[in-house]
Amino acid sequence: MGVVPELPVGSCSRAMPVIGMGTSVDPPISAEAKKSAFLEGIKNGYRHFDTAFIYASEQPLGEAIAEALQLGLIKSRDELFITSKLGFDFAERHLVVPAIKMSLQNLQLEYLDLFLIHWPLRLSPGVWEFPTPKQHILPIDMKSVWEGMEECQNLSLTKAIGVSNFSPKKLEEILSFAKIPPAVNQVEMNPFWQQKDLREFCKAKGIQITAYSPLGGVGTQWGDDRVMGCDVLKDIAKAKGKTTAQVSLRWLYAQGVSMVAKSFNKDRMKENLEIFDWSLTNEELNKIDQLPQRKRVLLAPLLGPHDLVLEIDAEI
Repeated sequence: MGVVPELPVGSCSRAMPVIGMGTSVDPPISAEAKKSAFLEGIKNGYRHFDTAFIYASEQPLGEAIAEALQLGLIKSRDELFITSKLGFDFAERHLVVPAIKMSLQNLQLEYLDLFLIHWPLRLSPGVWEFPTPKQHILPIDMKSVWEGMEECQNLSLTKAIGVSNFSPKKLEEILSFAKIPPAVNQVEMNPFWQQKDLREFCKAKGIQITAYSPLGGVGTQWGDDRVMGCDVLKDIAKAKGKTTAQVSLRWLYAQGVSMVAKSFNKDRMKENLEIFDWSLTNEELNKIDQLPQRKRVLLAPLLGPHDLVLEIDAEI
């Protein structure tokens, strides 16, 4: 297995491995099963792990990292790139630093490599009711929350800061006052949701995109089989002796983005990393570019069809 390429992330001293291992699991599994999967990921060469408070995967990941160090699978924590995210109900200025400290405690780490605002909205503290009553879905005071994110970086609690699920409009808002601009915008991206306009915007602003659901989220309540069941991708895969998943991931790599792919299957973990010693032809890339586009991840089914939620769904 070759070395996974890396991409620069703002002023972060540790570059981001192009492929990361996602840690959000649907339907839920035990903490011990998560830990075993993350340890297997490290054994297979994954060095970038994407977690979040809401995923309930921070503690199992922290335990897996500690065990990997004990076993000598990695020599130091510095070999890893760890991303976590600010929870919906922590998106207030005075809660940002306590939130990252809580994540660090869960992970048994002294710092993150990347800390993201998970979504551009907040919920009333302690409210986890789905669908969520309208009065508990609130806009973010973007300026003050971003000041909290900047404080996290200034305190060396994270090497870099960024956002997730942000549109160009909301990125422009942050850029208008940020002392430290967002290094990353993590968004849904795959051959059926190619995010061409957002990619152009982020490239112009020096913001790295990380793609989540690169395989369409198949097998989850959010997902479908558009990617894995696509005849165009299947035909390309067959011609190249690759899997459909590998073709989708290689397409993302060709777009210059990083990605997080979640698989707890040992064979697929390995396959997802084996995309760097071959390439797609211009003809194959053009075929993929013509695929019909439709967003998959929407907040409205989870939180309810409230005005703020619908606005966010329409933008990104």
